[in-house]
Amino acid sequence: MQTTRQGVRALGTSDLDAFLALAQQDPVVNVFALYRARTTSLEPRWLGGEVWGRFLDGELVAACHVGANLVPIQATADDARAFAERAMTRSRSVSTIVGPHDAVQVLWNSVSQSWGRPREIRWLQPHLVIDGPPLVMSDPLVRRTTRQDMPALYPACVAMYTEEVGVSPELGGSSDLYRARVTQLTSRGWSFARFEGGRVIFKAEVACATSYAAQIQGVWVPPDRRGEGLAIAGMAAVVEHVQAEIAPHVSLYVNEWNQAARRVYKAVGFRETTRFSTVMF
Repeated sequence: MQTTRQGVRALGTSDLDAFLALAQQDPVVNVFALYRARTTSLEPRWLGGEVWGRFLDGELVAACHVGANLVPIQATADDARAFAERAMTRSRSVSTIVGPHDAVQVLWNSVSQSWGRPREIRWLQPHLVIDGPPLVMSDPLVRRTTRQDMPALYPACVAMYTEEVGVSPELGGSSDLYRARVTQLTSRGWSFARFEGGRVIFKAEVACATSYAAQIQGVWVPPDRRGEGLAIAGMAAVVEHVQAEIAPHVSLYVNEWNQAARRVYKAVGFRETTRFSTVMF
């Protein structure tokens, strides 16, 4: 495969071992990249995009996942600029740039003139992890969801996404795709919720996982039930489920300004390890 003057080229299946070794340098921060690599073997037809690698003296030193999300992996500022140079040779296809703050900031500064105005930028999102038991009692009513729960679960997922991202996941006729994603997570045993009177009053999902780490997304309590401690006890239950059956390290990242959520995660026992940033188009 052709390598550019910046040492960047698309990776393939023959690069899988080198890529896994690179991402394993930080297996919690890079859980998304490791999950995608292990489930696709870096086959473009399964990736729905590409993974770029940067090589110095023949050694893979950094990578970048380029699909719906552009995600830098173990990238220094120089690596991020090299990936940005390649990115600017094509029109923007990604909906987000997300990952460790320093690399995302360099990437965005490099492509911003070409890729247009983003819908929103969220800088300095605390990346949190817990690798021991929760510090609080868990909610025994939080359980894995099933397909039979979809009539109540799906509207809760739409409400969470719309509140968090600022647009509905059903926008532009995408409801079938989003419903399929919610169903997929449920089928994998990666969706957890507490129901009361046929209504979701707490929920969270595993977004991606390896045998070492799992990343949580979609934590939500309906607005009229907030302030009751449902999120603290619910997250403790999710941590227990995930650590017992999926992975021992549980991570997530949260908006810096969301003090209520940050208090919840601190109470459960999460600690900050680094900062992420997200640029959304």
